[in-house]
Amino acid sequence: MPTLSSPTPSQAVATHLSLSSPIELYRGLQQTPEQYLAVARNFLQEQLKKAAKLKCDLPDSPEDLHQWVIDGNTRTTQAYRQYLGTRKQGQPRRYFANRSQALFFLRGVAPTKLVDGSWLYGVLPQWQDLRLHTLVRTYLEELGEGEPEQNHVVLYKQLLAQHELEDIESLPASHFVQGAQQLALGHLAQDFLPELIGYNLGYEQLPLHLLITTYELNELGIDPYYFQLHVTIDNADTGHAHKAASAVLDNLPVTGDAQTFYRRVRLGYLLNDLALSSTDVINSFCLEQELYRVLEQKALVARNMHSDFCRIEGRTINEWLNQQGQIGDFLAALEKRGWIQRDEDPAQSRFWQLVQGNRAPMFGVFSHYELQLLHDWIAGEWLINDQPNRPKKFVQPAHNQSQDNSARAGDFSAEQQILENELRTLDGASRTHRLIQLMSPAHHYKPAGLLATRLFNQLQA
Repeated sequence: MPTLSSPTPSQAVATHLSLSSPIELYRGLQQTPEQYLAVARNFLQEQLKKAAKLKCDLPDSPEDLHQWVIDGNTRTTQAYRQYLGTRKQGQPRRYFANRSQALFFLRGVAPTKLVDGSWLYGVLPQWQDLRLHTLVRTYLEELGEGEPEQNHVVLYKQLLAQHELEDIESLPASHFVQGAQQLALGHLAQDFLPELIGYNLGYEQLPLHLLITTYELNELGIDPYYFQLHVTIDNADTGHAHKAASAVLDNLPVTGDAQTFYRRVRLGYLLNDLALSSTDVINSFCLEQELYRVLEQKALVARNMHSDFCRIEGRTINEWLNQQGQIGDFLAALEKRGWIQRDEDPAQSRFWQLVQGNRAPMFGVFSHYELQLLHDWIAGEWLINDQPNRPKKFVQPAHNQSQDNSARAGDFSAEQQILENELRTLDGASRTHRLIQLMSPAHHYKPAGLLATRLFNQLQA
């Protein structure tokens, strides 16, 4: 088994952190990982104890892994073919009843997607070890080899920004467990290499939900490219799924204890089953509850901002908003007064006209996602029992991005030049070390990290 150097030098302990706080661990490993290594180690050990109680479907012999990958891929593609058959017969979407649920899903899985590939970061210091070659290559491909249009985190950040879903701070802690596991493995590769390899084996397999998600997002007018990219790059022939099985065999000890190594691989593989899954996030969606949550949060800053000219059922808007837990009753009052016409085209509702459109009195109060929630809640049966050409989304006012893009290009070039100047002052080993630092989960998607990845990728050529 290769001996790895830790990518983070300090061994400071964040003793205040509870093992039950995956959000803080997630943030800490991104911002100051050297202060969270001891806690991350304890967290992984606890997770592995839980994993040991789960049933594992990996073959008993690692030599059978490549066939296991092919068999799993065959089952997935056959199930997807059956899904497509049911859709052609007129069955509804399996995952997303409306566009709101799809956006809810994108936000819900964001903590995991924003650290995509991070579990492999710790193998970079040993990039010259041939046993780790497939893992290093997989990490570089997760980073798009330094090209922003292929970097997975860049792509997901763009997807979140497009739909105004960047605010993930209020997500429950369960949404951060998967990302915390990935970051912990990436920063503790020296001590958890077999588990890292096993986790990679599980994560890189092609799941049915990925194929269906890609199909249904596209149906709803949401760019599926991030998910489509994983369908192609994780293929069982030459892609990440195949490479993940090869990595197990490449690192299987010849003179050491191969059984213990493989047992640890299996435990790492089972870490994939401990956290909230994509389908768990999808199934947790309730349109009305999510709308209430958003409006309750909005009410916290909207209280006392309205005039008292308008009264709904004898109460001013400020009075409705000043008491928690009144959103449901407030919406019911608006519906009773005819301001909201449920199960009809939202454009017919007076309240919708107040919030949507450049000239609307409340323009800018609600984000794209929040407006979609309100739109789908008002539409109700009108949207479910739709005609073929009925729109599933509202039209967002166009935004001219030309100036923004030129500004970002200037900043991008400036940061590149600063890094290039810095690298000229470093010798070979120091230069490589600096590149690896910038390819960490916290930096690789930024201008300097993207350049560092391109330069490091040249070392692999």
